[in-house]
Amino acid sequence: MQENFPFIAALLSSMLHVITGPDHLAAVMPFAVESKRSAWKIGVFWGFGHLAGMLSIGLLFMIFKEFIPIEAISNQSEKLVGFVLLFIGFWSFYKIFKKSDKHKHVHIHANESKAIHSHDHLHTSDASHHHHPKPVRQSHTVSFSVGFLHGLAGVAHFILFLPMLGFVNPFDGLFYITGFVLGVLLAMSGFTFVVGRIAVFSKSEHNDVFFNGIRLTAGLFAIAVGAYWLFLN
Repeated sequence: MQENFPFIAALLSSMLHVITGPDHLAAVMPFAVESKRSAWKIGVFWGFGHLAGMLSIGLLFMIFKEFIPIEAISNQSEKLVGFVLLFIGFWSFYKIFKKSDKHKHVHIHANESKAIHSHDHLHTSDASHHHHPKPVRQSHTVSFSVGFLHGLAGVAHFILFLPMLGFVNPFDGLFYITGFVLGVLLAMSGFTFVVGRIAVFSKSEHNDVFFNGIRLTAGLFAIAVGAYWLFLN
């Protein structure tokens, strides 16, 4: 048990770091709602971006701390996080009120009751419908970028690595870093997975009011946290 302590400690501390950060959750929630079944990927991309941002600010601090204003970079990144959250929130509102070209299909379910619901299709001159994965890839890119920005926005992240100073065995440090990486990825992918499953349920029940309510909640959450973040900074 003692050999596993650095791994377990890092795993738990990084998961708490992610889940207890409302700015973290607010940044990915609107994208998770839109991604539905692949929502967990949003969390994974955010996690890798967050880790990359933390690594970047850490390397800058260690190598160029006397030449580059690291704290100023961190503070400006925190302000930028606030503006990004506001943008994400308003983007979520845009998705609610955006008019799309819809047509309806009638489906006969097992209980032989007719249920009419609509599917969004992009109509072109081609008779077939094409569903492009480009918007999904864009969400992944944005999630990584926002995660990277979150990683830059906090020299205080170094506090999470202070336990490594007390490790005598170099393998303990490696276990700690491994646990930290897994904790970040598991926490955010788990959160986005749950949000995505809720979105899938609302769509499978053909309840547009419920689905748009989730969108509205995600947007309001992002705007509220973004405004508060700007107020703090």
